[in-house]
Amino acid sequence: MKAVHFGAGNIGRGFVGLLLHEGGYELVFSDVAAPLVDAINDASEYTVHEVGDGGTDKVVTGFSAINSADDPQAVADAVATANVVTTAVGPTILKFVAPHILAGLALRDPAAPPLQVMACENAIGATDQLREHIVALAGDGWDAVASRAVFANTAVDRIVPAQPAGAGVDVTVEPFFEWAIERPPFGDDPPNIPGAHFVDDLEPYIERKLFTVNTGHATTAYFGAQAGIEQVSDALADPAIGTKVASALEETSALLEAKHGLDAAELADYRATILRRFANPELPDTVGRVGRQPLRKLSRHERFVGPAAEAAERGLGVDALVAAMAAALEFDDPADEQSVELQRLLREQDAVTFTAEVTGLEPSHPLHPRIVEIVAARQAALT
Repeated sequence: MKAVHFGAGNIGRGFVGLLLHEGGYELVFSDVAAPLVDAINDASEYTVHEVGDGGTDKVVTGFSAINSADDPQAVADAVATANVVTTAVGPTILKFVAPHILAGLALRDPAAPPLQVMACENAIGATDQLREHIVALAGDGWDAVASRAVFANTAVDRIVPAQPAGAGVDVTVEPFFEWAIERPPFGDDPPNIPGAHFVDDLEPYIERKLFTVNTGHATTAYFGAQAGIEQVSDALADPAIGTKVASALEETSALLEAKHGLDAAELADYRATILRRFANPELPDTVGRVGRQPLRKLSRHERFVGPAAEAAERGLGVDALVAAMAAALEFDDPADEQSVELQRLLREQDAVTFTAEVTGLEPSHPLHPRIVEIVAARQAALT
């Protein structure tokens, strides 16, 4: 069995690649970072170091890497003969992965079992987005290759922090992980991924993860940055910040309970588990890494505006989520391109224009005036 994984970074090697290896797949990583591709090809194995309670070291073997920028034909050939294709590149990069998958499908033996495609991204419906890019590229030719692949959305969760210097291709991760995958697209032949669980309805799992893990992580980062704290674990150890993060997650849990009928006690346990993970002092995670790309994180269907908008529509509380967004507006990291752009937009646009462009909220939406208010307050502080 063979799996092609797009994105050979820390998540690709330390989470998705590890589980595919444990499922017996030969791993082919595809990436555009030449030094990383060379380092992977120079290694015969790498180790995933799990740090924290219950953590162990796990060795990965049987892999190679292709530079998709230099050798797209090799990527297409690998996809053509693969059983599984996965991604961990970021939602905005999926459109650049699509041509490689389409090229592989065109070369694929029509009699072979369908390629099983899963985008493992922090986004709702990421695999659907990838499929849409592929279909758009194929145009009238899609019908000829449509039966050669099946596409399943997933929800993935594992904290993989910035890595220590000199680690090579080894990866440090937390022991906890969750990989939920849509069952129906695979019929009676799901991929063999130990530790993953297949579900009939993925939306509750995706939103529980996105609106708890991602919302909570980013909330911790933005309040931590606001307080001048560098480490995520240190930020959560601050009682005031811990209270703010817990309050934001109580609001998202109220939405999840109302929308999906999830059990309140189980959600409380889930929140407690998430907060313990963030507080793991052995994970060298920084508020800068977690808080980067604030414009994406403040967009319409992401971890703040997404749940807050739905909560506001239902008349549920959003005070803590709005406070977290206010902290996000203060995120000012010269090393992060989106942070620089965020601060530029705050200086150059009026509050209503900024709110529409960044959050995608219509003026008639019940959350809209709350966001305009915090944007105006941030702009006043900048003058």
